[in-house]
Amino acid sequence: MPIASSVLAPIVIDDWGRTRYEEAHRRQDEQVARRFAGECGDTLVFTEHEPVFTLGLRGGAQNHLVWNERQLAAEGVAVAKTNRGGDITYHGPGQIVGYPIVSLTPHKDLHAYLRFLEQVLINSVGALGLAASRRDGLTGIWLGRRKVAAIGVAVKRWVAYHGFALNVNANLAHFQGIVPCGISATDGTVTSLQAELGRELDLAEVKTVLAREFQQLWPEFLAGGAGPTTRKG
Repeated sequence: MPIASSVLAPIVIDDWGRTRYEEAHRRQDEQVARRFAGECGDTLVFTEHEPVFTLGLRGGAQNHLVWNERQLAAEGVAVAKTNRGGDITYHGPGQIVGYPIVSLTPHKDLHAYLRFLEQVLINSVGALGLAASRRDGLTGIWLGRRKVAAIGVAVKRWVAYHGFALNVNANLAHFQGIVPCGISATDGTVTSLQAELGRELDLAEVKTVLAREFQQLWPEFLAGGAGPTTRKG
């Protein structure tokens, strides 16, 4: 069940529910334009996408698509190009996608913003009972060698969009259709909170945790905070 939009300053939380990727991309572009014009404030959007493989701007992303057209059609998975950073990844039901559409003007440091998103995810997963972490040289959030969340952003005139995808109750079998984020089997695998905890999670509850952690850490980021803040659940 989608959580209601709210205005807990300084971040608006907006839940778009289930969307097709192209629709969500268009709505992001519209929101970015409104942010440029000062017609809205910083917003964290949540959505679940219909099954889709998205190809980022990293060279070679197309080469990491494993399934052919027949397999894609049989599994009901679309393919879409996107302007976010990164390689190829999967989005689908049971995965929470977070699109922060936010101005980085107060803290023009993209590297720090990526570390901020990582920390939001680490804190959120920790609050749900799992100890996630970063891995040197690899994006996303990991449980050991198992990737539970992917991150890929775009920035236009210091307004950031796109964001992160957290595997909650996601269909992990669909990841077999790609080399996720270009990471080979020797580098790691993909997992979900459901697989790790052995139970299905309430998506609304997970969104509430993500929103809380984002809102708590965002003022520190804007102020140029000294570094990540980890809290145990």
